[in-house]
Amino acid sequence: MTGVPASAAGGSSGARRAGPRGTSGPAAEPGECTSAGTAPGRTGSGRGAGTGTGEAGRSEAGRGGTELGTVQRGIAPGGATEGGAAGRGGKIAAAAVNQASVWNVANLLTMLRLLLVPAFVALMLGNGGYDPAWRSFAWAAFAVAMITDLFDGHLARTYNLVTDFGKIADPIADKAIMGAALICLSALGDLPWWVTAVILGRELGITVLRFVVIRYGVIPASRGGKLKTLTQGVAVGMYVLALTGPLATLRFWVMAAAVVLTVVTGLDYVKQAIVLRRRGIAERRAALKETDG
Repeated sequence: MTGVPASAAGGSSGARRAGPRGTSGPAAEPGECTSAGTAPGRTGSGRGAGTGTGEAGRSEAGRGGTELGTVQRGIAPGGATEGGAAGRGGKIAAAAVNQASVWNVANLLTMLRLLLVPAFVALMLGNGGYDPAWRSFAWAAFAVAMITDLFDGHLARTYNLVTDFGKIADPIADKAIMGAALICLSALGDLPWWVTAVILGRELGITVLRFVVIRYGVIPASRGGKLKTLTQGVAVGMYVLALTGPLATLRFWVMAAAVVLTVVTGLDYVKQAIVLRRRGIAERRAALKETDG
């Protein structure tokens, strides 16, 4: 490449040093331009190309490269990044959704069940606790609580309405209404205290057991457990009503079946917890051996 005329050299050196014929000359000095009339300019993240000659060329190139780097990084003129703004907006929107999701249908049913507990106790013990009319109203409150227990869990799983509040409040509401009914029945002399102790002891014991082994996994609800819950609800509901004759005899056998299922399913949960814990410990030991080896 031949030398560039002095008029194109930006006026800084007056003439370009010529290299050997047939080869390119040395790299342009700062302040000079290339044969295409461009000068390299440095930016914060790399080289940016700008047009111009001499100091003006470097200035334009620097500004051009900086603007290019700014656009590539997504920095807005005000100093905030587009990605950061989007991230903050997404977090705010997600927080709003989570806050609003607490007030969904499933959680409202759980709250209703919690409110029914004191109402049930008041109706159960109303007018001495032996009035058939008051006991009928108490049965209605108990039945509504048990039915909502079936629906709120189904709605939460089907429509993705599971929340932290529901995970905590749902089992509390279940045990509260069942415990209130059993204690009231035993206090009135309609149900032996040992039956109440077996059922409530099993429920509380399994709940504690679930928390103990949760580090190793979750104990799934079995069909036997669901059948136990249904049988308990029917039996307690029959005892809440002031039944006489054959129906009073029938409720005794239904309660007996509920007690048997309570004990059998409780032992099955204990067995599952032991197996789950042993498996979890074995997996941890194997993982430690692989890490050490």
